[in-house]
Amino acid sequence: QVQLRESGPGLVKPSQTLALTCTVSGGSITAHNSYCSWIRQPPGKGLEWMGLIAYDGTTVYSPSLKSRTSISRDTSKNQFTLQLSSVTPEDTAVYYCASLNAGLWGQGTQVTVSS
Repeated sequence: QVQLRESGPGLVKPSQTLALTCTVSGGSITAHNSYCSWIRQPPGKGLEWMGLIAYDGTTVYSPSLKSRTSISRDTSKNQFTLQLSSVTPEDTAVYYCASLNAGLWGQGTQVTVSS
């Protein structure tokens, strides 16, 4: 059974870079047709898809966040990471990582942007 777990700081200062890691167990992020994604949900708002990294390392980003978002991976650790630069309080949200092909999500991690 594939499991995903997000980790990273819960508090980030404005203008800094938010960095989160998703550790995947029970399945390889390099397996054919593996698509690993980041999604977030700001308080009181709906889910927002941020981007994905495919099994071959290809990345796709939401157009609205593309200029600030980078998704990478460490295949030796079976992890993929999210970096969101120049954060503002509007980036406060619960951040989820997900395996799109497995249809499974992590439990989510709260990130607050505040000085």
